[in-house]
Formats: sequence, C-alpha cells, structure tokens
Amino acid sequence: MKQTLWGGDKIIPFKHLNENLTNVGESWEVSAVEGSESVVANGADKGLTLSEMVRKYKEELVGEENYSRFGNKFPLLIKFIDAKLDLSIQVHPGDELAKKRHNSFGKNEMWYVIAADKGAKLISGFSEQITPKEYKERVYNGTFAEVLQTCDIQPGDVFYVPAGRVHGIGAGAFVAEIQQTSDITYRIFDYNRKDKDGKSRELHTAQALDAINFADVQDDFRTSYEHLKNEPVEIVASPYFTTSVYDMTEEISCDYSELDSFVIFICTEGTCRMTDNEGNSFTLCAGETVLLPATTQEMTIVPEGSVKLLETYV
Repeated sequence: MKQTLWGGDKIIPFKHLNENLTNVGESWEVSAVEGSESVVANGADKGLTLSEMVRKYKEELVGEENYSRFGNKFPLLIKFIDAKLDLSIQVHPGDELAKKRHNSFGKNEMWYVIAADKGAKLISGFSEQITPKEYKERVYNGTFAEVLQTCDIQPGDVFYVPAGRVHGIGAGAFVAEIQQTSDITYRIFDYNRKDKDGKSRELHTAQALDAINFADVQDDFRTSYEHLKNEPVEIVASPYFTTSVYDMTEEISCDYSELDSFVIFICTEGTCRMTDNEGNSFTLCAGETVLLPATTQEMTIVPEGSVKLLETYV
C-alpha cells in the first residue's frame, strides 16, 4: 500500500483489508521494483521476493524467451490506483531513453477502469499538435492542460498509454494498471500543489521534453473492444504485454501449453475457483492478483456467480 497526496479510500475495502489507512493511492500487486517487491506469503518459498523467485526458478517461472530477453529482471508491474484528487500530468520515457538515463526499462502501460465516480476523467495524449517551444511556454504559464485530450470514463474502459504519451489520471478514477517494471515518471504539471511539508513537488519539465511524442494527437485514445461473455477478449497486444478481459458466468479452461510466459490474473469483480493441470486449486476474489509460472499448462476457472478478470503475459 502506498499513501499519497492524491490517494482515496477505495483500495482498502476493494482488497477486503482491515488496515486503518487513509489516502491510499496505490496497491502494488506484483512488483519487482527495488524497495517495493512482492514477497511470497506461504509455501516452501515463503519470504522470498519476486526477484529472488526469478533468480531461483529462471525460465520455469517467466518462460524461456522472457528469461533470455530480461534475465533476472521480472518485466511487469501490476497496480491498483485510486485517485481522490487529480494526479500530476506526466510522461514516461521509452526503453532507449530510460536505459541511457536510468539504466532501466522504459514505461509502456495500460489502464483498465474498475470504477469511476460521476465526472471522473483520464487524460491521454494531445487534443492538438504543439511544438516543443509551445510546450515550454504552456508549462511555464500554466495552460498546458488546455491542449490535452480529456476523456470521460466508465467501468470497463481501456487505455493503452505508450511511452512518450502525455497522460494523467483524474479525480474519481479507480484503475488497474499494467506496465513495464519501471518507477520512472517525468512530472510535467502538478496543479501547483504542495506536499505534506508545504513544498512544491519536483517537476521534470526539461527531462520530459526529450520523452514526449509531440505528434501524438487523436480524437479519442480509448481502446475499443467487444464486450463478450464467457470468452477471453484481447484488449491490448503490445511488445511489452498482452492483456485480455474475462467477463464470466460459466466455466472456462485456458490452454497455456503453447505459451512461453508466466500469466498474471487480476480479479476486478466477483470470485472464482482456479485449478491448474496438476490439481493445485485456489480461490481468487476481487482485489486479488495471482502470478502463474510458465510451467502452467492449463487453468480451469469456475466463477462463483459472475467474475471479471484481467489476464496478462509477455
């Protein structure tokens, strides 16, 4: 759990936790980011971090292709984000710039809207093309938000946010975020807010300049997809991850025998029972996330009533 200036009160009840925390902005569900790593809760590997698990199990955990590509670095970071207030307007660097500046992966990501208060919005990309010179002028005089594409949102909306796309999560948005393993954010504008010590938060206006795709102009940056029942619907297919949504009231069996990757399931609504080909069985509820190793051949999912899941892999 990460408490933030802009965090709200949705994450704790969504995850069925008893903790008495306020302003929880983020829950990092699957993370190998140093200082914020996921830890195995029980079983033979209890206490090991996700990075230690990758080093121990290598391609058995992540898949042969992923292990040769990423080595001991787990490639994805999964979060729930609850914005009570607007988040800063920001941009993320791509792989090349992130490697050069920070020796890190870049940060391509996607949002799946779990819930949205009335009037909640997401900012994604430009509404009109501007020049780097105009960018600096608008940031300086406080009018940068005027040239950004602001979208009203509702549950089930999907946005893919490639590195270089200026974006921001608006007040009242509650999303699942799937992204490359990176904690690099260039903050461009923060609504002139002060932190808990009364100081303005650091902006990265100059660093962001080299990261921004200024040609990134569209009428609507939402990802459209068919809302089908009881079958996986692919919503994002990128070089960084592939994500499908499952909206289920009936049993589904997933065949992973040809897939050379780990699989992550994120439960956004309801409860289901999951059983793999070796007979290992567990319950997954709203607010919970599970990482399946690349050795998983098959997974049968039985919903208790109805359930919504996100499935992602590399």
